[in-house]
Amino acid sequence: MADTSHDIRTLNGLIATTIDSVDGYTEAAKDSDSGRFAQMFNDRASERRQVATALQGEVSRLGGNPEDDGTILAGAHRAFLNLKSAVTGKDDKAIVNEVERGEDHIKAKFEEALADGEVSAEVKTAIQQAYGSVREGHDQMRDLKHSMEA
Repeated sequence: MADTSHDIRTLNGLIATTIDSVDGYTEAAKDSDSGRFAQMFNDRASERRQVATALQGEVSRLGGNPEDDGTILAGAHRAFLNLKSAVTGKDDKAIVNEVERGEDHIKAKFEEALADGEVSAEVKTAIQQAYGSVREGHDQMRDLKHSMEA
């Protein structure tokens, strides 16, 4: 059997970052002034849960132990911790700015994994499928942030 340890490590890193994203969106939804934003954040959190579940299934398929928790010290975690301080004032613009920063981080992590030449073709396909959701969420938050600046 082929060595799948690199694939499993790569996927588990993406899972942890995706769980951080779920946590960030959940926090943003709780603290948003706008019902429209809260629903959007909850929808994104749900979509990211599905992404994490799909990646966890891929780790299991490879015989690995799927990550089931977010990161402790990674950049996404720090970015979403900043969200907590931003939401204390329940300022939707500050919340959107912090969510968008987290989106920049998760998008970069997925792009890094897609560029990894050591990841197997099957796993790269799974990452590419998950990346569609990540890119869509990133672009939505980027556009929202820019519309609030106008």
